[in-house]
Amino acid sequence: MLKKICFGYVGCGFVAQKIHIPNFKNLEGCDFKAIAEIRQNLGRRVQQRYHIPKLYRNHLELADDEEIEAVGVSGGFHTQGEIARDLLEAGKHVFMEKPMAVSVMQAEKILEASKKGRSRLMVAYMKRFDPGYELFKEQVEKYRISGELGELIYVRNHGFCGDWLAGMPDVPVEGTDEPYPPPSPAPKPPWLPENLYEKYIGYLQQYIHNVNFLRWVLGGDVEVKHVDLDQDGYTGVVLLNISNIRSSIETASISFHGWEEHTQSYFKKGWIKASSPPLMLVNMPAKVELYIGQEHNSYVKPLAKWGWSYKREAEHFISCLLSGEGFRSPGEDAVHDIEVIERIYRIYLQNSGVL
Repeated sequence: MLKKICFGYVGCGFVAQKIHIPNFKNLEGCDFKAIAEIRQNLGRRVQQRYHIPKLYRNHLELADDEEIEAVGVSGGFHTQGEIARDLLEAGKHVFMEKPMAVSVMQAEKILEASKKGRSRLMVAYMKRFDPGYELFKEQVEKYRISGELGELIYVRNHGFCGDWLAGMPDVPVEGTDEPYPPPSPAPKPPWLPENLYEKYIGYLQQYIHNVNFLRWVLGGDVEVKHVDLDQDGYTGVVLLNISNIRSSIETASISFHGWEEHTQSYFKKGWIKASSPPLMLVNMPAKVELYIGQEHNSYVKPLAKWGWSYKREAEHFISCLLSGEGFRSPGEDAVHDIEVIERIYRIYLQNSGVL
């Protein structure tokens, strides 16, 4: 018989219902046994809808279930890190949404819990599982090795956002009038003034994806060279040096019916570009375009395989637990994204005269 991972999930909100619970529920290697939700009426509705055997009042009760081997987590940006830490320390493997933490300090405590519990953490960076972005990375690596397009001189990441749902099928979501519990104190970076926490979180939760993706494509260490953000702490340009490649992240929030995001790698003799679809479109990978300059002057649009990044990251998590292989986006790697975001924001506040 096929070995299965006994799985539980913490949180029954919008993203959990729209994405993660259905995806894990439909995986062949996943035996979905339990959910935990502090809003018990909502938890019961989701339990009944998806025919999940067990419902717990909180993640600590689920952590005590010896049958459960692995747990997915969706929650508030700092709360989910605390939940993940408790589960890892209890010996449960954890799949969690980004960001893994809101500070390096919190991230390090999460990794300590993973070591203590001898458990593994995967951070769900969906861009690493988009077939189009996989193809983009393969093409960049191919031409860096072959030298056919000359030297790689610049990578530009542009993320102006828009409508991330963009016509997503209207699958009903269970709701509730139960209030959220009061949040626990945020383990924010010690240097960050309390009144700027929400600005910091806004930048962190959106653009940690972009930092992670550039690191994945280019490899190596990241040096923050220049930060030019507006007073909103969100709109602007950041210049980075990643593996000795000058890179930029352009950030803003605009009104747009689709999703305004692309990454372009410029070589001396051409470029490779990947454009993101709206995030919730099922089986719609990023589009890749290659320009070959000089005497060729040609455009090539290699096609990525069909696939939905959110489903593929769930498959990857379960597959790695069954095989023992390493995660593509482990917690040990994800902590470096928190480090970069902290550096960016400290420079922004220094430039603003706050620090």
